[in-house]
Amino acid sequence: MPVSWKVYILAIISFLVGTSEYIVSGILDRISFSFGVSLASAGQLITIFSLVYAICTPILMALTASMDRRSLILYGLGLFVAANLLSFVLPGYGLFVVARIIMALGAGIVVVTALNIAAKIAREGRQASSIATVVMGFTASLIIGVPLGRMTADAIGWKYIFLGIALLGLISMLIIFLTIPRIKGDEPIPLSQQLALLKEPKVALGLAVTFFWLGGYSIAYTYLSPYLITISGINDSYISGALLIFGIASMIGSKIGGFSADRWGVYPTLFGGMLLHILMLVLLSLVTHSVVGVLAVLLLWSFAAWSTGPTQQYHITTLKPEASGVMLGLNQSMMQLAMAAGAGIGGLAVQQIALSSITWIGAAGVFLATSATLILYRLGAERKTVLEQKL
Repeated sequence: MPVSWKVYILAIISFLVGTSEYIVSGILDRISFSFGVSLASAGQLITIFSLVYAICTPILMALTASMDRRSLILYGLGLFVAANLLSFVLPGYGLFVVARIIMALGAGIVVVTALNIAAKIAREGRQASSIATVVMGFTASLIIGVPLGRMTADAIGWKYIFLGIALLGLISMLIIFLTIPRIKGDEPIPLSQQLALLKEPKVALGLAVTFFWLGGYSIAYTYLSPYLITISGINDSYISGALLIFGIASMIGSKIGGFSADRWGVYPTLFGGMLLHILMLVLLSLVTHSVVGVLAVLLLWSFAAWSTGPTQQYHITTLKPEASGVMLGLNQSMMQLAMAAGAGIGGLAVQQIALSSITWIGAAGVFLATSATLILYRLGAERKTVLEQKL
């Protein structure tokens, strides 16, 4: 089997994992009604998943660093499949939380190992492209997985989404076993060595950009479905279509963001994307009861938000080029922490203030990310000026 096909298989697995994480946002109202809990409580399912993923994945990967990569991804997929089956069969909110915790443990192992395998099986000079393909699979879950999940929930019930993911996961395990060769693990990097990078100001600021950008996004996105129905006045039957448009825009934004960073540079792309992100979140609170207006804002919001994604991933590696792998790992954990914090803050806002407040609070988060980016830019400019003066 050609290497490119194997990479696409890994991308499909990444898509399944992404769908299992993001789908809760698309069916939040259904879960809330089914379990008889508040929207805020249902939203904490995303917080729990992201926290477990962010905290436990670096630890699990450090403990299993020397393990054969094919065996590791199969173990991770097995845990992931079991958790999805538990999500389908177990009754009640509390047991569903337990299933989400197990799912996050498996998901973290699967995604990081898939990225590792993609880089190792790729031809020389194609490692970055292979990794990008796997990441694109994760992003595609927003485009296909979330709206498809919403349609499934409307047709036969939301729990069947997890049954479907479990069955596809079992098929993926068989395909991985038959197509992916045994691949030697890596030399473990102590967690203390990884965390030591956080003491450096530019690294801390770079990770802060990720945290506030994605955290601000998550505050609004977590409660998007109920927001569109209750605040924007969009009919429930249009939600799946709205989520599909949102997902397509995220894919386009990722592509344009990467192109823009190569063509015009990292900082112009980050500033432009985040300023548009802020503007669209504010506009979403002003455009109500107009399907066309709301869909246009959603499209531009998603485009702007995800144009930052690949740019920030590259940006992080430039802050510490000699430790790019560790930096990407820290950034992945920071992204999950941001999702967790965003869902948690959004839940508090819905409970204590109003559902309509999430767009404004989300915009404030992205503004903080823009401010951190500006500080980094000035630090880099000052360092460059000092070096030029010495020369």
